[in-house]
Amino acid sequence: MDAMDGGGVASRFHGGIRPALGFRRLNEIMKIVAAKAESDIWRTGPMPLQQSLAYGTVLARLGATVERVEIAASSGALGRAQVIGRRVGPLLLRLMSRGPVWAKAPAAPEQDAALRALGRRFRPLVATPWHAGPGLPLVTCRAQALLDLSAEPGMLRARLAQKWRNRLVRAEAAGLDLRLSRPEPSTVAWLLAADAAQQRVRGYRAMPARFTDAWLARDPRAAFLAEARLRGERVAAMLFLLHSPWATYHIGWSGVAGRQANAHPHLLWRAMLHLRDAGFSTLDLGEVNTEDAPGLARFKIGTGARVMPLGPTVLLPCL
Repeated sequence: MDAMDGGGVASRFHGGIRPALGFRRLNEIMKIVAAKAESDIWRTGPMPLQQSLAYGTVLARLGATVERVEIAASSGALGRAQVIGRRVGPLLLRLMSRGPVWAKAPAAPEQDAALRALGRRFRPLVATPWHAGPGLPLVTCRAQALLDLSAEPGMLRARLAQKWRNRLVRAEAAGLDLRLSRPEPSTVAWLLAADAAQQRVRGYRAMPARFTDAWLARDPRAAFLAEARLRGERVAAMLFLLHSPWATYHIGWSGVAGRQANAHPHLLWRAMLHLRDAGFSTLDLGEVNTEDAPGLARFKIGTGARVMPLGPTVLLPCL
């Protein structure tokens, strides 16, 4: 299989549980098959960034190995998983974030069986699945804020928290000049520099700038930039990555004037409407961390987003 595009001849892999563990029927039926990027399985079900074809292609260009598989559960449910590998000395360590993804999720025992099968195929495999399952816990559970964009604009606005909506109303009267556009290299370079400075001040880490550069180099149409200006000066900006039918909030920055004018609520609201009109179903606002970043968590939840808990990060069993 070509690590960059998931192509090549699919080879069948029996990934069931050992009969001695009491799952004889799953052992007979659970299968994992190497998947081509052209397969329709990559166009069904949820599309978190880490399980999108574009994400794998970008990381492959940055030197990672990328392996993609289809999963056939005993109930007939079909799933998919994208596994990213990095070499650490002689070892190839593999990571599966927010996978596997199911077109229609089977019952929990089959999902657990799939995780064990993936653990045997890609050993060692560190995974952050959608639900708690087998494996040695490494990092505790976290949660994502997922915003459903399918509703009418009036309903989206009604779902905003009262304080969030009040800030939006003030921003709409603040005289901000909002611009939504395809990102230009000079603007992205400025935003990445501002974000790096912001990370140093606030003490957090995000995706490296080279990932953003590689994403835009692959396809500039797979992102859009929302900017706010006040009296001709740039006061806030947000960058979104597009991996249909989902989009991801990737980077945001606001200066003092932007915060005083509530620019970010206005930018995000306009971005929500833009993505909805473009046919996107879900906006992933990223992790919700009420302990280390309570203000940001309130901002995300205030959009009406659903807080989606994920399973803990685990080292999957090889048995």
